[in-house]
Amino acid sequence: MSGYETNLYLYSEEMEDRPRISTLISSLANYSNTIPPASNDPDARPAGGGARMGTLMGVYLPCIQNIFGVILFIRLTWVVGTAGALQGFLIVLSCCCVTMLTAISMSAIATNGVVPGGGSYFMISRSLGPEFGGAVGMLFYTGTTLAAAMYIVGAVEIVLTYMAPGLSIFGDFTKDQDAMYNNFRVYGTGLLVVMGTIVFVGVKFVNKFAAVALACVILSIMAVYIGIFRNINGKDDLQLCVLGKRLLRVAITDCHKNISGAIYQMFCPNGTHSCDPYYESHDVSIIQGIKGLSSGVLLDNIYDSFLENGQYVAVGKNPEDIEPMIAEGGQNGQVVADITTSFTILIGIFFPSVTGIMAGSNRSGDLADAQKSIPIGTICAILTTSTVYLSSVILFAGTVDNLLLRDKFGVSIGGKLVVANMAWPNEWVILIGSFLSTLGAGLQSLTGAPRLLQAIAKDGIIPFLAPFAVSSSRGEPTRALLLTIVICQGGILLGNVDLLAPLLSMFFLMCYGFVNLACALQTLLRTPNWRPRFKYYHWSLSFIGLSLCIAIMFMTSWYFALLAMGMAGMIYKYIEYRGAEKEWGDGIRGLALSAARYSLLRLEEGPPHTKNWRPQLLILVKLTSDLVPKYKKLFAFASQLKAGKGLTVCAAVIGGDFTRSYGEAMAAKQSLRKTMDEERVKGFVDILVARNITEGLSNLVQTAGLGGMKPNTVILGWPYGWRQSEDDRTWQVFLQTVRNVTSARMALLVPKGINFFPDSTDKVFGNIDIWWIVHDGGLLMLLPFLLKQHRTWKNCKMRIFTVAQMEDNSIQMKKDLKTFLYHLRIEAEVEVVEMMDSDISAYTYERTLMMEQRNQMLRELRLNKKESLGVVQSIVDQHHPNIDAKTATKVRFQEPGADGDKDNKVTENEPTNEPNSQTKTEDNENSTTEKEDLSEKECHEETKENSISEEKKKPVTITPDEGNVRRMHTAVKLNEVIVNRSHEAQLVILNLPGPPKDTKMERESNYMEFLEVLTEGLERVLMVRGGGQEVITIYS
Repeated sequence: MSGYETNLYLYSEEMEDRPRISTLISSLANYSNTIPPASNDPDARPAGGGARMGTLMGVYLPCIQNIFGVILFIRLTWVVGTAGALQGFLIVLSCCCVTMLTAISMSAIATNGVVPGGGSYFMISRSLGPEFGGAVGMLFYTGTTLAAAMYIVGAVEIVLTYMAPGLSIFGDFTKDQDAMYNNFRVYGTGLLVVMGTIVFVGVKFVNKFAAVALACVILSIMAVYIGIFRNINGKDDLQLCVLGKRLLRVAITDCHKNISGAIYQMFCPNGTHSCDPYYESHDVSIIQGIKGLSSGVLLDNIYDSFLENGQYVAVGKNPEDIEPMIAEGGQNGQVVADITTSFTILIGIFFPSVTGIMAGSNRSGDLADAQKSIPIGTICAILTTSTVYLSSVILFAGTVDNLLLRDKFGVSIGGKLVVANMAWPNEWVILIGSFLSTLGAGLQSLTGAPRLLQAIAKDGIIPFLAPFAVSSSRGEPTRALLLTIVICQGGILLGNVDLLAPLLSMFFLMCYGFVNLACALQTLLRTPNWRPRFKYYHWSLSFIGLSLCIAIMFMTSWYFALLAMGMAGMIYKYIEYRGAEKEWGDGIRGLALSAARYSLLRLEEGPPHTKNWRPQLLILVKLTSDLVPKYKKLFAFASQLKAGKGLTVCAAVIGGDFTRSYGEAMAAKQSLRKTMDEERVKGFVDILVARNITEGLSNLVQTAGLGGMKPNTVILGWPYGWRQSEDDRTWQVFLQTVRNVTSARMALLVPKGINFFPDSTDKVFGNIDIWWIVHDGGLLMLLPFLLKQHRTWKNCKMRIFTVAQMEDNSIQMKKDLKTFLYHLRIEAEVEVVEMMDSDISAYTYERTLMMEQRNQMLRELRLNKKESLGVVQSIVDQHHPNIDAKTATKVRFQEPGADGDKDNKVTENEPTNEPNSQTKTEDNENSTTEKEDLSEKECHEETKENSISEEKKKPVTITPDEGNVRRMHTAVKLNEVIVNRSHEAQLVILNLPGPPKDTKMERESNYMEFLEVLTEGLERVLMVRGGGQEVITIYS
């Protein structure tokens, strides 16, 4: 016998559901934090095996490779020259701050539990929920795809502009910007096809090429640094030709004003002597392009030199120097600004240079210790790249002349790359290195984007992406790759890095903003599961990061920002409306809980003000033996009454013991929830297991809801089978619930003929008749108004009837009622019905007599079940001697007497005279029947035999009780009036008379009979009893 069997035998029965601690720890120790790869993926690593990467190889170097990009080589010098050293430094610092703050937030999220491969999408979706996750995932996918387009256009720009200008298809692109961008589009498309084919053929090549690209990036940057310090005193072989203060794009050998020279031909067209005034008033000079750190050129590059599109690149901001001249053709020899520049535009162009910080978290599945490596590797990579960028701003501004820095395409130095001319040993190190590194980054983007799209599609949160979840026979996301190439081609057709960069900046900024939001929310909400290993974070840092992201988005381009936000909003609403339900324990759910708690505490515990009163429904549902709601139209009626607003709680009671009936209760809950969804009822479901049904319903009435959000109106189904049942429990449950609702000061709605009520998809035309007999808070007025808000009842007209006695002034009543409705802002016809005093009719006596006969029969049935049939037989034989003996037992199923056929016809029209409507008997009787009067019991036991023998000897004579006759008279007279006026109404709403305070069986049975008589001949009836509170007011 093991130690567990001897020492832990007390827990032996729970071992299957609740494992021993040793078993749990063992299973956790063997857990692999990678997502198992698809079995048909040849490139996938085996789960749990293989070499695990450390911080350097797994996070730091991939981040370095992804952050350093094409912008560093082809745009940073231009950004520094245009913005100046101060603003350029601020631009780079702002972008680096965004990524650093985002990295801190990302580190907190990444170390808060195991993050499988999936990077930012996985983190955000599991932190902010499927709606935000899906929206941000699609933004991140779009950004990554457009980044591939930017890398491809950048690579083509490096080749065509600096390496092989002769490959131009559309002529000399140095003189025509459109020709240059058309070249980029054509060659970019070809390069995309080649790179797409490489990605399709296999990822192995891409992964191997990544190492080459990384080496190129590092060597290129080192070559630039070495070159800057080697040329500390300047570089004599790189010179510029300047006319006055304007930069010219001519060869140094032609930098003179001779008539035969190129400059003269530019400014004095056609050999005429009428030259451009600026040419005539200024001299030509040759200046050094790279002056070196020792020259003090940094001071010349401190301030900005922003230009409008078409203005000339010149020293200073004098309009004479920068404004275009009038003479035609003169601008061909000058360097012109091709776009309008400003601080905000340059931020958007530079920002893609700092993206790529997610590279480490994307590889979390391959890391030996992801929770340690991701924060250290990512933050160190950002510190390294930020140091390089910030130092480059200062070094470029301190080394290169301002005019050359602002020459974007190097046309003034013969179409050379400015950075390449600073490098050591020569410019080809930079050209080849930047081209290969740009290709590598493009391949990485084209590889990562389809996998991200496939991950989103596999999560099933965006239904229309389902086709992209499919992998090819080799495990490659081929369909996703094709879509990625199509979107990438759209980016390439823009043809300009300066247009692509701000656009993809939006998508990355939104993604980073949501990472910061996720971290801030989790921290502020103090979610119990929020326990990151990375401790150096704070919610304020995350909010600063979020604010910076939003600020940079709108500063860069407000219309691109709105486009990205609109795209995210549409995806969010689409997932919310159509997406699959996912419970990922996200922070937005925690935010909703916090908001709900705050709101509940703000709500008053007491009853709300009359102006704020609205029906908060508690639907007490009767279930069949299959645990489905018996009357589904109750839900449709509730939906029409609420019109999608307010609180609805659907509840049911299951008889039995909770420990044994838990599974049954959960099945009933699912069934109720399904019915609510089908009928589009927004609300909550509650199932209560109780030994006694009446007590269970009482508990629901007392305890449903929370704080100020407690239901104030109960919808209770009518017990249609109460006449046919031998067991008085059928109406006692109903009556006791009515009493409980009244005691709780809640309003009560009892729809009768519920199966005839319209569906929510139907449209009803006609009248809604309100029979206002007694005032109980104005609920009768409010209900039809609320029903008319729903499309089903929208076309109905309201008619309000009130009853006047002989002593009332009916004309004045009608006038007052119209005025009252006018002040209530309710449109309705008003009718005052005069009820004449009349003697109690023979029919009333007959109905009362039948009712009391039935009561007596039921009372006798309770004496002894074995003798009950004989008792009924004797009573029936004595009072109805002409009835055939074999139909005697039908007394318990149909109304006796002359009017029995008429009554049966009415009740058959009701939706419930079904054989199975009889409620199955529970193990325990109703509490009211259990607590029978002791003396009555003793009397029954002592006189049982005598009473039976007396019944057989002499007929029983019944004299109707005067109070019962008067109540029956009221029911009959009112029914006559209501049927006469409202027999064609679509819905009749009337006051529900209060239940008898006396709980004797006879009184309760009589009350049910009165209600049957009151509503006889009406198809749809809603009986209403107010909660004793005013629910409608004439005041604003």
